[in-house]
Amino acid sequence: MRFMMLLKASPASEAGQLPSDALVAEMGKYNEELVNAGVLLDAAGLQSSARGARVRFAGSARSVARGPFPEPAQLISGFWMIRVSSLEEAIEWAKRCPQPHLGDEAEIELRQVFEPEDFSQAP
Repeated sequence: MRFMMLLKASPASEAGQLPSDALVAEMGKYNEELVNAGVLLDAAGLQSSARGARVRFAGSARSVARGPFPEPAQLISGFWMIRVSSLEEAIEWAKRCPQPHLGDEAEIELRQVFEPEDFSQAP
């Protein structure tokens, strides 16, 4: 099973503040643990929403909204793609993550990724 571990943004990450050297080192160790366990498929931090855009679909029409976007808690500041045997294992990996936003509360959302065989079982 593949899971996306989605790190929610914080006011600091949306302000473009880079993590401290200490946090970068802690995250590096955490990512190395994921690699050594053979579960990490990909990981990256994302620039603030001020450097992004949203494309909205309404039938055949497309509209573009450029960032920044409000409500950092609704935005993503980074992700990990992991392959594990269960949601419970994914939760355990997420709980081991260093505090990602020093001085701020943080949240990691876990979402299972569809696999090709999931679609072959559709009615």
